[in-house]
Amino acid sequence: MPRPIRATISAAALAHNLGVARAHAVDSRIWAVLKANAYGHGLLRAAKAMAAADGFAILDFVEALRLRSTGFEQPILMLEGFFKTEDIELLLRHRLMPVIHNIEQVEMLEKTPFEGKLDVYLKVNSGMNRLGFSVDNLRLAWNALNAHAGIGSITLMTHFADADGEAGVAEQLKWFDELAQPFEAPRSLANSAALLRFPDETRADWVRPGILLYGCSPFAFKSAAEIGLKPAMTLSSEIIGVQHLQAGERVGYGQTYEAGQEMTIGVVACGYADGYPRHAPTGTPVLVAGQRTHTVGRVSMDMLCVDISDIPEAYVGTPVTLWGEGLSCDEVAASAGTVSYQLLCALSSRVPVVEI
Repeated sequence: MPRPIRATISAAALAHNLGVARAHAVDSRIWAVLKANAYGHGLLRAAKAMAAADGFAILDFVEALRLRSTGFEQPILMLEGFFKTEDIELLLRHRLMPVIHNIEQVEMLEKTPFEGKLDVYLKVNSGMNRLGFSVDNLRLAWNALNAHAGIGSITLMTHFADADGEAGVAEQLKWFDELAQPFEAPRSLANSAALLRFPDETRADWVRPGILLYGCSPFAFKSAAEIGLKPAMTLSSEIIGVQHLQAGERVGYGQTYEAGQEMTIGVVACGYADGYPRHAPTGTPVLVAGQRTHTVGRVSMDMLCVDISDIPEAYVGTPVTLWGEGLSCDEVAASAGTVSYQLLCALSSRVPVVEI
């Protein structure tokens, strides 16, 4: 028999969450962000479930070609653009739309003769200071692209650094508007947090939701359930061993957890080699037989331990939910001092995936 761990991916939840994005986007078109193997959910699986999106946004040319070879005809936005001169031919052949974010990319386009039209996104650095053109070179990039015979449409975009936080989007949006004001072009602004929190200010022509599509919240102050999202991934396993401890006995590597009284622990077939965070501390929530409890001790490569003292019906073979249906990945991530994005993306290839 196979090891009992599995990740269940719900196509219905993915489609539902796209509908939530659509309700906030109103008249804007939607790039469904499928980067990082669709946040760990499977590129083709997620694309099929969210085929109603207006386009797909990814990073990797390999993923773009997989989408095209499997029959997906939607526009594809390459979020980091292209990296070498030879990539330009791939962009044209497979109808991919690059994000232009540095002057070196502009120069490669100018130096490479090609036939056909290439639609592009021009990224504006409005304060994230990661990728994009700022005041000193945006006009130069715009003029060069606008004068290029091979460039079709140009869409202006930016990315918000704190749409989920105290700063919000006001300062970046003001700076973007000042930089972009001289140029007549469509715009793409909103990520998940901006779309949900500041829809009127950031919808523009295209929106780019990511994490919300997978049923997690971009906010620390508002849960996925409150937003109306459904978890698309449920990571589950079973208890494979039971230990009865006396007060003072310890658990796991480093013996970091000491039982304060008599207790029963269940050993679960899930560890950091499966994608569960090794740094998750004692107290990280789990569900055992649908009942809420928590981890104890250090997470091992293949196992973790949970307190089942108050769940007398728990035994070897009892189901355990690590995150997903009934237990938000956001909450597990918060307990581990990280974000749900990381947990979803870190799902190991050794974990079997079941699609429902």
